[in-house]
Amino acid sequence: MDDISTGALFSLLILLLIISGYFSGSETGMMSLNRYKLRHLANQGHRGAKRVEKLLARPDRLIGLILIGNNLVNILASAIATIIGMRLYGDLGVAIATGALTLVVLVFSEVTPKTLATIYPERVSYLSSIVLNVLMKVLYPLVWFVNGITNGFLLLLGLKVDNMNSSKLNSAELRTIVDEAGGLIPRRHQDMLLSILDLENVTVEDLMVPRSDIAAININDDWKSITRQLIHSAHGRIVLYRDTIDEVVGMLRVREAYRLMMEKNEFSKANLLRAADEVYFIPEATPLNTQLLKFQRNKERIGLIVDEYGDIQGLITLEDILEEIVGEFTTSIAPTLAEEVTSQADGSLLIEGSANIRDLNKSLNWSLPTDGPRTLNGLILEQLEDIPDNQLSLEVAGHQMVIMDVSDNMIKLVKILPATLKQTG
Repeated sequence: MDDISTGALFSLLILLLIISGYFSGSETGMMSLNRYKLRHLANQGHRGAKRVEKLLARPDRLIGLILIGNNLVNILASAIATIIGMRLYGDLGVAIATGALTLVVLVFSEVTPKTLATIYPERVSYLSSIVLNVLMKVLYPLVWFVNGITNGFLLLLGLKVDNMNSSKLNSAELRTIVDEAGGLIPRRHQDMLLSILDLENVTVEDLMVPRSDIAAININDDWKSITRQLIHSAHGRIVLYRDTIDEVVGMLRVREAYRLMMEKNEFSKANLLRAADEVYFIPEATPLNTQLLKFQRNKERIGLIVDEYGDIQGLITLEDILEEIVGEFTTSIAPTLAEEVTSQADGSLLIEGSANIRDLNKSLNWSLPTDGPRTLNGLILEQLEDIPDNQLSLEVAGHQMVIMDVSDNMIKLVKILPATLKQTG
């Protein structure tokens, strides 16, 4: 080193700092890449993306290569800076060189290149991958040796290095990605995607038409009553049963009943039973995603939900599940949430007791418990454990509620007070 001029040492030091910055920026750029965008570009034939994806297939080797290069360069730069400092300032130059080099490395070889690589990870990674590929081949024995020691040490600590590059997402992570898509995905499409992810957490019981609301005809009723119910039916299919709905005998398409009405001497109870389809039963607690596949596999569109004893609990259709994904698109006689919730001038809400809790949570961004009753009426009754009187006040999940109307042993109307109001009762 004594034969090398101070100017040459300065030039070499600057070159080493640039190389150090290259290694620092390359590491940050590689680790900041969007792996899914990278995979898409690689599948499209992008050369840079293919090179980077190959390097990231073994991140331990990539990091080992970058750190070997970076540490060798920084150690050499430190030695040269010390020589320059001693030439210029004697023994004091060691301290001056250490302080000055630390500042220069921090600013120009660490923070600046890493910041640029974070902002432009694709540009940095695609260009740096050319050099890194060459260095990987040249320094592979050293990289392999260092990684062998490192991985062995990790194994001693009980840490496995297998599948270190696993990029599988769980539903919660995928939900976060969809939520943060912003303008890349229209809000309507985001809601649909999130609803699909929610299907596995929702059961058929959450969407079913309750047993008491199922459109059904007792085939043992007098003929005039049956005819009247068929003519005034607002549904496309009607459940046929004998005396009790648990004794289901078929699922009748109303249009088939109309066809029989048009044919002379064909409209009879016997022919209605022959025209009815076989009932499709669904076990309670079946997740919606599972039931959607079952509807598709069995070519069914409607089913009756039964409990462990075989008793009818409710009814669900394919359209109910599809509407859970895309929103309402059919005409229904059942009231919508907009019809069940009325805003008041003071900021409070009047909500019918029959309103579905899940719909309220979804629409109003609430967190009412959904692991029990399905309706607001059921939730309040469960908490009170009694049939309440009008104007009774209570708090449920942080919401101050006032029971406004009770009839037929059911809570018909509830007032939800705004957070700024206080109510006692």
